[in-house]
Amino acid sequence: MNSEITDIHYTDTIHYELEQTARLMRMLAHQLFDKLSFNLSLDECIALDIVATNDNICQRDLAKKILKDRANTGRILNSLEKKGYIKRLLDLKNNRPVKKIQLSKTGKQVLIDTAAKIKSHIENVTTTISPDEIHRIRDILRVFRLNLEQVVEMNI
Repeated sequence: MNSEITDIHYTDTIHYELEQTARLMRMLAHQLFDKLSFNLSLDECIALDIVATNDNICQRDLAKKILKDRANTGRILNSLEKKGYIKRLLDLKNNRPVKKIQLSKTGKQVLIDTAAKIKSHIENVTTTISPDEIHRIRDILRVFRLNLEQVVEMNI
């Protein structure tokens, strides 16, 4: 067997570790949302959080941030709007009509309540990592993600 091939394993790469970690975190989040019986899905919560930190974001920009196509993003937004968590307002962008998304008071409260309920569960996962290491890891991952965004073709 060729030793060059046997020395290279995807499972020994940072890519594999990141992918597996992300999958496990998503599984944990889904389990928490099911266990705590939120009136909100994980994807809705993520979208709501991004709207909270990016007031007046449009659907296309939100889709890029949550890495969902515009159709899935539209379904998430329809659900959030139906629940009264967001408002969509018509605006112009480059002389074209576009709907901007704003968080409602109810949506803000739901986001605060949800974050409070999951905080301790999420913190339990990182108890063996110091706060400084967590900040360093987050900063490194952010740089890595920004680099990926430059090379990945996102058709959103």
